[in-house]
Amino acid sequence: MTAHWYALQSKPMKESFLYEQLRLREIECYYPHLRVRPVNPRARKVRAYFPGYVFGHLDLEELSPSSLQWIPGAVGIVSFDGTPAFVPESLVNAIRRHVDEINAAGGEHLAGLKPGEAVVIQGGPFEGYEAILDARLPGSERVRVLLKLLQARTMNVELPASQIERLRPRNH
Repeated sequence: MTAHWYALQSKPMKESFLYEQLRLREIECYYPHLRVRPVNPRARKVRAYFPGYVFGHLDLEELSPSSLQWIPGAVGIVSFDGTPAFVPESLVNAIRRHVDEINAAGGEHLAGLKPGEAVVIQGGPFEGYEAILDARLPGSERVRVLLKLLQARTMNVELPASQIERLRPRNH
């Protein structure tokens, strides 16, 4: 039999630990995670893209699915009707590319930012302008903001999400 990618369920908040346990056992694995900027400097700097799951590239004739549940941090392999469900390699590669793009753009720095909140544009032709977040555009790392122009007029502008940042209150 050949190796396939499988989703391995981890114990709550133990994805990173399970990933390291798999690596120690020389099992090829992938832990999709995003860099985050926590408010508390002691908080985690990464967040699982799929909370509770890590991908493992396994040959189930060499490593039995039941042995996976005994790896520290693991619950077991995702199965349907008792049959382990493999994940197509093309899907794992697509997830890897998408997560890499998000991290290359500075991570999901817009987490917690809601429509209606003030932002400042950090790049492009509108750099330095203040705006209001209108929407995150589905299926992309782009946002739509309401840019305030002269005479109290506003204009919708679509930008890469990496070009905006929450507006910090000014200290007087």
